[in-house]
Amino acid sequence: MAHTPVNHPARPIYRAIGGLVGLYLVLFGVLGIITSAGNDVLAQDDTKVLGQGTNLGFSLLSIVLGALILLGVAIGRNLDVMINQWLAYALIVLGLAELAFLHTDANIFNFSIMTDIVVLTLSVVLLMAGMYGKVGSDEEHENWQKARLVL
Repeated sequence: MAHTPVNHPARPIYRAIGGLVGLYLVLFGVLGIITSAGNDVLAQDDTKVLGQGTNLGFSLLSIVLGALILLGVAIGRNLDVMINQWLAYALIVLGLAELAFLHTDANIFNFSIMTDIVVLTLSVVLLMAGMYGKVGSDEEHENWQKARLVL
């Protein structure tokens, strides 16, 4: 895609930012499992971790998503770009769906408004990391530069 930067000068920083998002999700998930141990998987109670509502199900999902992001960052080769972008879109959908069901029985992940804000913020940061972390050949970089000048 001509509008997606290739070999952006700050791509190591964006890759590190993606890794920090993954690390946060894993840390949040582990703390969530510790805090919600003994509760139902999709319990809707007052369990909070780092000021955010959670339950065992969302904690496990956070660990899986965070581990996927960290795996992509470790492998690189634009796999991290793809993982970051797709998981960012998935987190946006999850955040908006949970926002719609926040005070209903359909709030299966026990989201609070703070959880929603954090999930949507992390998704935008992850999307940014995915958009600017692409690595390509010198030819791809030159083509991107030419397309950028035309626009």
